[in-house]
Amino acid sequence: MRYIFYVLALLAGAALSFEGAIYAELGKTIGQLETSFYNFFMGSIIMGLLWLFFGKGKLSYAVEAPKWTLLGGLLGVVYLTAIVVSVPFVGVGISMVAVIIGQLIMSMIIEHFGWLGSKKTKINKEKIFAVLSMIIALILIN
Repeated sequence: MRYIFYVLALLAGAALSFEGAIYAELGKTIGQLETSFYNFFMGSIIMGLLWLFFGKGKLSYAVEAPKWTLLGGLLGVVYLTAIVVSVPFVGVGISMVAVIIGQLIMSMIIEHFGWLGSKKTKINKEKIFAVLSMIIALILIN
């Protein structure tokens, strides 16, 4: 059962690469910030419809949630806009590898300190080696 989630994560990664390439091209036509806006506008419509028909939660409780948990929207804008801006200059591959390196480093730090409700997992030499390997891969791809 656990492997289904690995496959789902791999598919999400593949989708992000497609998204980066597609939005880099769209950015040439309508502009980079406009492309990022388009993504969130269309995503809001689609998610609104899904929420309307399938939602079971209480969106109104967002005002009761810890304020730091609402930063996801801001971080999503930063992420997507950075991709839209960087892909035309350095390419999809380098952009995605750089994103993965950033994710690895920050996830190691978050888990090392147990921030944001995550389980504490110490940084070890294997994790450092993995990040260094990815940095070498980025250099080699470039």
